Amino acid sequence: MYNQRPTLTESQWFMIKQRKAVALISGGLDSMLAARVILDQGIHVEGINFYTGFCVEGHTHAIRKKDRQKQKRNNALWVAEQLGIKLHIIDVIEDYKDVLINPKHGYGQNLNPCLDCKIFMVNKAQGWAWMAENNFDFIITGEVIGQRPMSQRKDTMPVIARESGAEDRLLRPLCAKNLPATLPEREGWVDRGKLFDFSGRGRKPQMALAAKFGFEEYSQPAGGCCFLTDKSYSDKLVDLWRSRGSREYALDDIMLLKVGRHIRPGKNFKLIVSREEGENNYLEGYRKDFTSLHTISHNGPLALLDGDANDEEIRLAAAIVARYSQGKNSDKVSVRVQYLNGNTRDLDVVPLAASEVADDWHI
Repeated sequence: MYNQRPTLTESQWFMIKQRKAVALISGGLDSMLAARVILDQGIHVEGINFYTGFCVEGHTHAIRKKDRQKQKRNNALWVAEQLGIKLHIIDVIEDYKDVLINPKHGYGQNLNPCLDCKIFMVNKAQGWAWMAENNFDFIITGEVIGQRPMSQRKDTMPVIARESGAEDRLLRPLCAKNLPATLPEREGWVDRGKLFDFSGRGRKPQMALAAKFGFEEYSQPAGGCCFLTDKSYSDKLVDLWRSRGSREYALDDIMLLKVGRHIRPGKNFKLIVSREEGENNYLEGYRKDFTSLHTISHNGPLALLDGDANDEEIRLAAAIVARYSQGKNSDKVSVRVQYLNGNTRDLDVVPLAASEVADDWHI
C-alpha cells in the first residue's frame, strides 16, 4: 500500500508542507513590508490587488502636463516586482458599489467607507475560489493599529476578521504582537517572535524596517491611495448623485470626476472644463458622449456639458469657457458648440469676469 497516506494529525501535516499566504497589496509601504516579513519566514506569498476605480495612483499624473515628471507606475505591480512575487489584480468595480453606497459602518471624514472597504477586500480574498483551489492557508495585510482613524483601531481589527469571514486566518505582521495570536502563529506556520508591534500614526518604525530590508524607494507613506478620502472628489461625487437623483455611477463617471474644473451654473447641468493641454486631450475621448464647447478664436479649454441646457444656458456655458481661455480679457471670444447629434454652432460671447463666476458654482 505504497500510495496510502501515513496516519498523521492535521497539525503534523501542516508542519511538513510549505505554507502559502495571500497578501493584500495596495502599493503602499505597509503592505510591502508585511509581505516581506512573511516571505522571510519561508512562506510562499502571492499578492492580490482589488481595483475599485477610485485609486489615486497614476491617473491624474498620466494626464496633466504639469505632473509629467511624477511617477505613473502602478505601485502594486511595482511592489510585487520588488518582492519577486506574483500579483493578481481583480476588477471589483461592480461589487464595490454596494460598499460605497450602503456602508454598514458608515463613512470617514469624506465618502471613504474605510472599515467596510477593508472587510470587503479581506472577504473577497478569503472567499476567492482560486485561494482554496490552490491550497493557500492564510491572509496577510499591512494594517497597523492606530494608523487609520476609522479602520485601523484595536477595536476594529476583530470586526474586520469576523465580518470578513477570515477569522483567525487573518494575520497582520506589522502589529501582530499587539493582538491575540492567530492560527498561523499558534500552529507554528510563522514565528510570532519575528513579527512586530508597530502602532500609531508615526511611520519611523516602518521606514527603519524598510531600510533594514534595503528598500530605498517606496510609495510615500503619508499619502492615501483612494480618491474617496479627498474632500473635493467626494463633493463632486455627492453632486453627481444629487443631480441624477440616484446614488449610482459608472466607471466613466468616476474617472471624469478626477479631471478638470467642475462648474455647476444651474441645477440641470454642469461643465467639466479642462485646465491644460493634457486634460484637453483626455476629454477629447468623451466628446461623443456629451455636448462639448471649445474656443476657436483663442487658445483655450475643452469643456463637456453634462446635463440638459437651453439656448440661454449654453450661451452662459460658452461665456464660462471663454473665461478660462487666453481671450479672457478680450471683448469677444468665439466658442464652438458641438451637440450630441454632431451638429455645431459658433457663438460670439463676452467672457465672464472672475467675479461673475459664483463661488458656489465650483464643485
